[in-house]
Amino acid sequence: MDLASWSSNLLLISFFSYLVATLFFGGAVKGAKSKETYNNNKWGNIGITITTIGFLTHLGYFFTRWGASGHAPLSNMFEFTTAFAMMLVGSFIMLFWMYKTPSLGLFALPIAIIIIGYASMFPTEITPLIPALNSYWLWVHVSTAALGQAIFAIGAVAGLVFLLKNVDMTKKSKSSFWLESVMFVLVLTLGFILSSTAFSVAGYEAEFTYVNKDEQTQKMIYHYPPLFGLNEYVAQTPDRMTPLVEMPAIVNAKTLTTLVWSVMTGIVLYLLMRLIIRKPIAALFQPLARKANSQLMDEIVYRSVLIGFPVFTLGALIFAMIWAHEAWSRFWGWDPKEVWALITWLFYAAFLHLRLSKGWEGKKSAWLAVIGFVIIMFNLIVVNLILAGLHSYA
Repeated sequence: MDLASWSSNLLLISFFSYLVATLFFGGAVKGAKSKETYNNNKWGNIGITITTIGFLTHLGYFFTRWGASGHAPLSNMFEFTTAFAMMLVGSFIMLFWMYKTPSLGLFALPIAIIIIGYASMFPTEITPLIPALNSYWLWVHVSTAALGQAIFAIGAVAGLVFLLKNVDMTKKSKSSFWLESVMFVLVLTLGFILSSTAFSVAGYEAEFTYVNKDEQTQKMIYHYPPLFGLNEYVAQTPDRMTPLVEMPAIVNAKTLTTLVWSVMTGIVLYLLMRLIIRKPIAALFQPLARKANSQLMDEIVYRSVLIGFPVFTLGALIFAMIWAHEAWSRFWGWDPKEVWALITWLFYAAFLHLRLSKGWEGKKSAWLAVIGFVIIMFNLIVVNLILAGLHSYA
């Protein structure tokens, strides 16, 4: 078996390890009769053991893929997203041993599972690096930026647990509305996985030629029925659906089509879930957060941002600007990815300012942490896939 096959198998083991570990963390939360048994019981210990095994196989995936490709596996959406999930789990393990709270695992691991599922929808083949990425700055810049975002994500998980425990979903309020909106966004991600899987199994393909922003004619294959057409497109498969709207060259019409199909699938899935359970989805998960310590969750939110902020600053700003100067002879160019990295940095800088100088704790802090994760996901999905720029390598 070659390294590429080993890599795929190790990632699959990690995926199922996280799935099984989630069940054990659920047992730890449901079976805890006191604070002592909540913080330290056999189900939680088994859960963290299985999570650690999954993390080690995830590391194995990362390094075997590195060996198979000859470069750090961070060069496309599949590689970056699986690495992001790995760092998220690693951050969770670190914080679990600090605080011994199984509720964190019960919500963090499903998010890692969804992220791996999301990654698997992108092409998984190992491809050579394009010249622009052939630099040691690839792993230095991208890995530290991803690690900072992963630590922020654990803070968002703690914030979500805090909100699930402290927001009354039986009453209509702004808090209950926005908490349910967070659940809706998670269901939309599941919609992407389901729609991608369905069209992939059906073998759907529609081929077009188009004119890119450099006035060059290129070929593109859609794996969803095209809703949006690429710039000056010409259909090569006339038996397939033609786009409803033609988009300018700055917009990636193929990924915009994918996003719209995913959103529509997610909306249908959400409505079906609401119809079946007959209550908000957030209310369904609230019993799993009731035994969590609110003060502890608030501390994890703060600690995560405090640790993640300097890491993200190094990776997403300082290292990024050094590499940009080396590659493009300028530190800053207002590329969509650069702008969104700056927005993320400013948001978490504001978080720390409000926390330290204005005393924003509890619900306010938890909401900021969750909003921060939404910003990170917007960067990962919308900025990476739809807005064309110098970072549009994936």
